[in-house]
Amino acid sequence: MAAQSYSEGQSINRPPLFDGEDYAYWKTRMEYFLQGFDYQIWSIVEEGDLLVTNEKAQWTDDDRKKISLNCKAKIILCCALSKKEFNKISACKTTKDMWETLKLTYEGTDKVKETRIDILVTKYEKFQMEQGESISQMYTDFIEIINELTGLGKKYS
Repeated sequence: MAAQSYSEGQSINRPPLFDGEDYAYWKTRMEYFLQGFDYQIWSIVEEGDLLVTNEKAQWTDDDRKKISLNCKAKIILCCALSKKEFNKISACKTTKDMWETLKLTYEGTDKVKETRIDILVTKYEKFQMEQGESISQMYTDFIEIINELTGLGKKYS
């Protein structure tokens, strides 16, 4: 019996791996993964850690649950990164800081983001089928432009 090989992304129990390539694709998949795993964990990524004001000796069950969710959010994000990418965020204290660091690294500042959007909008507006290109390949190329724009916050319907 031949051994089965499962590549990254073939399980709802394993976050999508980011190795520095195609950030927009990974970011969207990671958002879906975190939201599907536990929407409260996605909220921690977006808004920051759940706050616990009590000293450790006085933690309530609710405090322990908050700490646990904060830790789960952090470990899920860390497990989704290659060693090279993990090294970029390892000094961050919160999951939100980790997410924002990756976002800034791969999307750039607002000015860089706007420039990338402008370039993609131009590609979108001038898009046409290339000589000898299949309809399937043309559609794939077009959807890549749309998805990159969506990942940068520019929506087309």
